[in-house]
Amino acid sequence: MFTSVKAMRARSSAPVDVLVLGVFKGEKPDRATRERDPGYALGDVVDRPEATGDAGVICEAFPNEDIGAVRILLVGLGDKDGFGPDRMRTIAATVGKRLATIKATSVEFDLEGPYDAVGAHHARCAEAIGESLALLSWDRSQFKGSATNAPKREKLAVRFPDGACREGFEHGLLIGASTNVARTMSETPANICHCDFVVSEAKKMARQTGLKCNVIRGSDLEKHGLTGLATVGAASEHPPALVRLEYTPERPKRGAKPAVLVGKTIVYDTGGLSLKISGGMRGMKRDMDGGAAVMGAMHAIATAVKPRRKVVALLCVAENSVSDEACRPDDIIRYRNGVTVEITNTDAEGRLVLADGLIWASEEEKPAFVVDMATLTGGVVVALGGTYAGMWCDDDDLRGRLEEASERSGERVWRMPLHQEYRDMMKSNCADIWNSAPVRAAHPIQGAAFLSYFIDKDIPWAHIDIAGVHSVDSDKGPYVKDSCTGFGVRLAAALMDQD
Repeated sequence: MFTSVKAMRARSSAPVDVLVLGVFKGEKPDRATRERDPGYALGDVVDRPEATGDAGVICEAFPNEDIGAVRILLVGLGDKDGFGPDRMRTIAATVGKRLATIKATSVEFDLEGPYDAVGAHHARCAEAIGESLALLSWDRSQFKGSATNAPKREKLAVRFPDGACREGFEHGLLIGASTNVARTMSETPANICHCDFVVSEAKKMARQTGLKCNVIRGSDLEKHGLTGLATVGAASEHPPALVRLEYTPERPKRGAKPAVLVGKTIVYDTGGLSLKISGGMRGMKRDMDGGAAVMGAMHAIATAVKPRRKVVALLCVAENSVSDEACRPDDIIRYRNGVTVEITNTDAEGRLVLADGLIWASEEEKPAFVVDMATLTGGVVVALGGTYAGMWCDDDDLRGRLEEASERSGERVWRMPLHQEYRDMMKSNCADIWNSAPVRAAHPIQGAAFLSYFIDKDIPWAHIDIAGVHSVDSDKGPYVKDSCTGFGVRLAAALMDQD
């Protein structure tokens, strides 16, 4: 909706097109808000029947004296109870859409009075506004051609009355921009975004942000015992790869072990020989969204968060295709940690490549903790819908940190169980385990149970299944219909911002 969004210079007194003020449900504007409108143009607005104060409801006023703005948007903030950055993120999307509709090029948000009334964190609320406006500025028109007339988009300059809000807003813009990195990768179709493309984009991002990038592919996969990637990617003309990105802080915290992020990056999933049917292949360009989120998170870590510990990302990149080189149901493969796997379903391929990433993280990185992200199971969509990602984490400290990061980022996670009985469910008759148990019971848990065989039991580990939250099928907040949300970027950035 905008070609760019940026913060106005500190102490700028330039007039703006729009002044955004806020009011809670069932209340009148508070004193601080009224002081911004000394002629009280809002007096003609607050008694309108539509001026309910419900979250995101906007009423307009035109000031009858000079207040440094042509137009006022009075936005409803909803109930006082429960107000905070998460709600502000959604409200900001509604405001942003209205700003785009009226072709505004400059805006000031003055919501300090309402924030103070409920004790809301000024900078975090401004951060949420920055994220939302950045997400709205995402441009998905890169593949539009001559048959489409692209709408005109404006640059938007944003001002806040205090420095803390401005800093929070700028941080949010960076996090939103990093989320858009993931969304653009997800949007790119597999005839362009194949394995070679992902490798190229990872190297490019590393050069731009100061990350290190190493790639293992071809015969080196076998040399390093990365059996899952070699097996799943064997049928594609684009060779699979393990892409390793590394962020190293300028002043690392003494004794801090690295954090590791692992992403399922299946650039397209046909299901392999267990072929998807009845339209089940449509949208499988987004089966790489776990890896896209990890890429976006590394962009955020390098540009915005800059934690004082090393962070390593492992992208498990492959295309699950069909050819005479494809793996078959009944095949048995052996991983470098000695675990053997009977392949019962080639459409349960994501866990096969993630297993390589988890083994590598355990044996090569010696991490403080590992978090993997993947569009792993349809079962988690049945269980949690599009509201929460499934989270499997039995380490109390890491789980607490993820829940705190979830609250800050607004990317919700819900803890799921991982009892020994679920791990036993994955035991095969002729290998150690199979990649998909021959029952539908506990379907989303099967994926996590499988992965648990490939992570060192002494390393804190969390598995995040984003299959229900990685995309939307209708306009929702700052997201547009049939697009990727970049879920996981903000969660991982908030997690790393705790250091």
